[in-house]
Amino acid sequence: MPKLMFPGTTIVAGSQDQASVSAIQQRLVDVGCGPLDVDGTFGADTFAAVEHFQARSVDSAGAPLTIDGRVGPSTWSVMFGDNTIPNVAKSKAPSALLKKVLAVASGEVGTMEVPPGSNRGPKVDVYVTTTGLDPAGQFPWCMCFVYFCFDAASTSLGTANPCFKTAGVLDEWNGAARVASARRILPAEAQGQPSLVVPGTLFLLRTSASTGHTGIIESVRGNQLTTIEGNTNGGGSREGIGVFRRTTRTIGQISLGFILYA
Repeated sequence: MPKLMFPGTTIVAGSQDQASVSAIQQRLVDVGCGPLDVDGTFGADTFAAVEHFQARSVDSAGAPLTIDGRVGPSTWSVMFGDNTIPNVAKSKAPSALLKKVLAVASGEVGTMEVPPGSNRGPKVDVYVTTTGLDPAGQFPWCMCFVYFCFDAASTSLGTANPCFKTAGVLDEWNGAARVASARRILPAEAQGQPSLVVPGTLFLLRTSASTGHTGIIESVRGNQLTTIEGNTNGGGSREGIGVFRRTTRTIGQISLGFILYA
């Protein structure tokens, strides 16, 4: 089996990464998804062979692979092993600010609403107040938690807080477009180039036309995310009861996009 690490970019038809394509082709032949020329050219035959492989394979969690003829981190890890997918830990956050944001967020894991389901509590009220709202309004507070982490980290480092100030997830996505230091990453971009998503990046989910959910990405392994989220629960609800660390989200599940504050 080739000892080739996932290149950080999804390998698709027409890819110019001949080394990766050749390794994929050889692996497909080895596992009976051929016959196939091992020539480094990702054409129709290779596309069909990848789909055949995906149709009969599951990932390490037992979930079926998406049958799309593309070799992203999930398909790659099944082909070549989980140890060929880079693990970008929280220590690899690209700036001192984002490392501090993650340290603040980690320290808040375990904070719970008082009483559960109330959108209130001593620490929850602090999160909400940081965005300028009166916690008596019992607001959903996942974005308030994110802003609080950035504000606390910025204050600790004596730097300006780059995070757009709002309590709304969709407002954050729209507001970040006006922040010079922010990079918005669309879902298709992230799926095509997973290496764009690094520790400290925000993920944003759209849950309805007017609501969403967000959190902070702590580490990345291929397509798999470890996140710290407020106003959630173990199942990932947008209206939960506390601050949780979650390990089940994937890049492909993020519907609105990602924000990286440089």
